[in-house]
Amino acid sequence: MAPAVAQQPLQTAQAIQPYLDRVAEAVTEFTLDNGMKFIVLERHQAPVVSFMIHADVGAVNEADGKTGVAHYLEHLAFKGTQQIGTRNYAAEKALFQDMDQVFEQILVAEAAGDNVQAEELKVKLTALQKEAATYVEQNKYGQIIDQAGGVGLNATTGADATRYFYSLPSNKLELWMSLESERFLEPVFREFFEEKDVILEERRMRVDNSPIGKMIEEFLGAAFEVHPYRRPVIGYEEDLYRATRDDIQTFYDTYYGPENLTVAVVGDVDPAQVREYAEIYFGRYQAKAAPPDVVFDEPAQTDSREFTLELDSEPWYLEGYHRPGINHPDHAIYGMIDSLLVGGRTSRLYKTLVDQTQIALDVGSLNGFPGDKYPNIFLLYALTAPGHSVEDIAAAFQQELEALKTQPLSSAELERVKTQARAGLLGSLASNSGMASLLAEYEAKTGSWRNIFAELADIEAISAEDVQRVAREMFVPTNRVVGKLMSTSGS
Repeated sequence: MAPAVAQQPLQTAQAIQPYLDRVAEAVTEFTLDNGMKFIVLERHQAPVVSFMIHADVGAVNEADGKTGVAHYLEHLAFKGTQQIGTRNYAAEKALFQDMDQVFEQILVAEAAGDNVQAEELKVKLTALQKEAATYVEQNKYGQIIDQAGGVGLNATTGADATRYFYSLPSNKLELWMSLESERFLEPVFREFFEEKDVILEERRMRVDNSPIGKMIEEFLGAAFEVHPYRRPVIGYEEDLYRATRDDIQTFYDTYYGPENLTVAVVGDVDPAQVREYAEIYFGRYQAKAAPPDVVFDEPAQTDSREFTLELDSEPWYLEGYHRPGINHPDHAIYGMIDSLLVGGRTSRLYKTLVDQTQIALDVGSLNGFPGDKYPNIFLLYALTAPGHSVEDIAAAFQQELEALKTQPLSSAELERVKTQARAGLLGSLASNSGMASLLAEYEAKTGSWRNIFAELADIEAISAEDVQRVAREMFVPTNRVVGKLMSTSGS
């Protein structure tokens, strides 16, 4: 058994590496015969345990015309199983087939322009939904977890991954194994059409009725020509509307094989017990063929790109630059540049634009946008202050980026951002849930959870010359994408 490790605050850089070494020593790992990977970290300070299932699939894996299915599947994963969430699964399943047939007929009628028939079919679909609802036990899955003392039940879908997570008392380890293995063994896509309405409304709120949401979607389309990062994680409205249960099933069958799932278990557990339960419950999964690789043969950008949107909004300015993915040797340096420019109130852009010149109400960044597994975007943005323009923001950005490229970085400023980076890393590792998230993410994205701890050494090794070198490579006009969100009111 690996030694357990305590959670503890660390104040000095000298104390961090030994602490991280102790954490690494307390990690055990194993892979089931079907290819499913488990990472276990013992922490016995409290009788709780956090769980993370990291599915190595996100919006980047979707096909054109089928956007949004990764997020759709995440929603449906909370609807229960063949045993949980239903009063009569056989009757319910028969209605699934009836509803799917009617929906296909609706699509055919709409394609033919027969609106009368389409509306009649929609009435029929609604009646079938109401009948199916009589068999549903609402939120039964969540109720079981709540009654067992679980907290934080949630999931997220991103460009690169879909993650399912929550925490339980440590004596509920087997319950988690039972529930989660059943959830993905033979998933039931219950309340499919009700959830379609929920997701379409979510898109309307996030994108269609949100000026900055529209701006972000437009920006990705301008930044990438063929890379799947150009598509929104939530999906396009037409694709979401036309999505079928078969589309979700096909996506699940392709990407939710056990070899594409990584589980992190952090807390008051015995690794031997974790393995025993994992083999009993998740060992039931049949291995699947490896999913197809992501194709991102994005042509190199050769000219600056710029676009403008006019919407009912305060003016925003977005400026992005292409950067490599998480496995590039300079990955930590991009994080350092991000901290220098936008890392809190002492950062360069915040001090210049918000504190001193007051031309912006706020500045921010997204380093690794919309994901970081593959080549992506280093994005800077600012909200203009009254009486100032996006051109004022653009000029200030260029002044600060040019200074970063040409003026030597002081040792004091370099040490400040290194301290921030260390604190950020340790903050993420402090909680069981944070640790579970990072262990699974780094295993899936970089090939080893140990790269979390190697990142500290990478941070410490960064020099002022490294920062200047990467800044000079990245912040050039031919690598730049600019988006201007202008107010229709003229303000």
